[in-house]
Amino acid sequence: MRQTPERRAHPRSTPRTLSATAPNQLVSWDITYLPTLIRGIYLYLYVFLDVFSRKIVAWQVFEQESQEHASALFKGYVWRAQIAPGELTVHSDNGAPMKGATLIATFEQLGAARSLSRPSVSNDNPYSEALFRTLGYRPENPVEPFHNLVAARAFADPLVRWYNHEHRHSAISFVTPAQRHTSADQQLLDQRHEIYRAARAK
Repeated sequence: MRQTPERRAHPRSTPRTLSATAPNQLVSWDITYLPTLIRGIYLYLYVFLDVFSRKIVAWQVFEQESQEHASALFKGYVWRAQIAPGELTVHSDNGAPMKGATLIATFEQLGAARSLSRPSVSNDNPYSEALFRTLGYRPENPVEPFHNLVAARAFADPLVRWYNHEHRHSAISFVTPAQRHTSADQQLLDQRHEIYRAARAK
């Protein structure tokens, strides 16, 4: 009887761990669908999220998935934050807009490193996924079908402000992303520590 030769296991490389110790070192970005009143027609919410602070640093709603839209948003963020070449890494999944030539050229022009999720791995972009879950399941602002682009942008604007300036994020010691991004969180954490210390002393 003919024996089937054993198949050798191919070594798989472990993706390098991405981390940040300050704002504007590592951002995660993604696009999520927003429903419209027309079945099968969607609007698209683009979000760039700072991984260190969890702050939304750039966002907009558009009518198409487009690397040109993403490039313009990213350029605006880099310009506002005055990020020098070589300081920033941008992580995303493997969607078509994330791998387009226009966006790659923008990253190269601005000196930003690229990082992509592994193919067929669903949890390699967890920060953006967690952000969209938080925004999508907020009871005060359920996502309903939108009449048009203006209505979607009017919905997203206060939601982003709430997330950045009011939402106490569990992954950053229950301070707001804006406080973490500007280092205003340290004073709050010190005050909280003193309150806990006094309570334990009693």
